[in-house]
Amino acid sequence: MSQVAHVHEPPRGRLTLLGGFLLAIDGVPASIPVAAQRLVAVLALRGRCGRSRLAGELWPETTEDRALARLRTTIWRAHLQAPGLVAPDHDALALADSVDVDVTDLVRSAHELMDGRSTLPVERVLLYVEGDLLPDWSDEWLTAERERLRQLRLHVLETVAARLAAEGLFGMAMEAALAALRSDPLRESAHRAVIRIHLAEGNLAEAVHAYRQCQSLLARELGVAPSEEAARLVAALPALR
Repeated sequence: MSQVAHVHEPPRGRLTLLGGFLLAIDGVPASIPVAAQRLVAVLALRGRCGRSRLAGELWPETTEDRALARLRTTIWRAHLQAPGLVAPDHDALALADSVDVDVTDLVRSAHELMDGRSTLPVERVLLYVEGDLLPDWSDEWLTAERERLRQLRLHVLETVAARLAAEGLFGMAMEAALAALRSDPLRESAHRAVIRIHLAEGNLAEAVHAYRQCQSLLARELGVAPSEEAARLVAALPALR
């Protein structure tokens, strides 16, 4: 009588990077060494990556041979605590497909929202403001990843602001626009979003005040005037004639 081999499904994982590093395997928090955390974070944010490039990113201060040796040790230690977490792929590495990543989920949702395929609940939008990417880490490779996520947050907030205003939900629209402005006070598109919401709500004086705030800030900090697009928004208002 033949026996059927049982195929074991890989453990399901959940990786949180917004607000700090947290790894859970099958719902149970997993502890892995700091070096392994950094390896996992790079793979989660960048996807499949060559071993030499990974070693250079994680240990830029040492030689390539030593960095590759450290990488091998790090993979081994990660496997001891979470088997299958890091998947070899020829001369590259990748995070196991069975691991869900919070940043990946939010980026996907953001793209779907911005191209009109779905809506994003307001409470999830706030994550783009409140959840900093690995805030306690000072690794140089994180600079570009943080800026990429920051820009995405700003575009999401501005998109949400415009859609809420179009639906007549001006208070919520203003919350989203001001959140973008708090994140980057020199971002003119966020200033324009605030002005448009005031105009849509019929608050003409507030629109003029918002424009003048933008005008003063840009002149003081950058020595430039608002764009023609911003000026046109309020050009017809009596207070600016």
